[in-house]
Amino acid sequence: MKAKNLKQVFILGLGMIMTAGLSSCGSSEKVASVKSQGEELIEVYCTGPDYQSDKKTFRASAIGESLDQMVSKKKAGTNARAELATLVASTIKGTIDNYINSTELNNVEQVEERFEGLTREVINQQLNNIKVICEKQTRTAQNKYKTYIAIEMSGEDLEKAIEQKLSQDEKLKVDYDYNKFKETYDAEMQKLESKQRGF
Repeated sequence: MKAKNLKQVFILGLGMIMTAGLSSCGSSEKVASVKSQGEELIEVYCTGPDYQSDKKTFRASAIGESLDQMVSKKKAGTNARAELATLVASTIKGTIDNYINSTELNNVEQVEERFEGLTREVINQQLNNIKVICEKQTRTAQNKYKTYIAIEMSGEDLEKAIEQKLSQDEKLKVDYDYNKFKETYDAEMQKLESKQRGF
């Protein structure tokens, strides 16, 4: 009986050792698999919810890289301004299209052209009033400078500047409805916020 019991204990023990060995072998394979993918968590400065556009403000982030520190900064600034300009232009285009579609105007094409021409002037002026809200510089392993930057522009200031320009235009002021335009613009800004935040 003792020999039989001893044999059972030995077999049971051997089974447990083999199971443990196999499971540890599997987990080490998983670890090796993750490491072999070469993934490394990195931090991208000047990005995230605080640096996204909302219904009152246009925001854009960008990166610039160069062997020269100032060139790196200039590249980041240029890229961020281009991104911001695209956001603004897209929002204003949506505003104009929706505003004109919601009104009964004669010579729609001429009115649209006039709107786009005047708003383009205002956008170009307002792009001179951007503010840097985040800027960080790092040096890479390749001895290059990397600049991270985030900028913003007031959506409210842009709307006021456009309103002033449109209301003073002789060809538009007869048909121009400020309240309807503002309502359409606010709706586009809300859309922009939702899109940026992934709602």
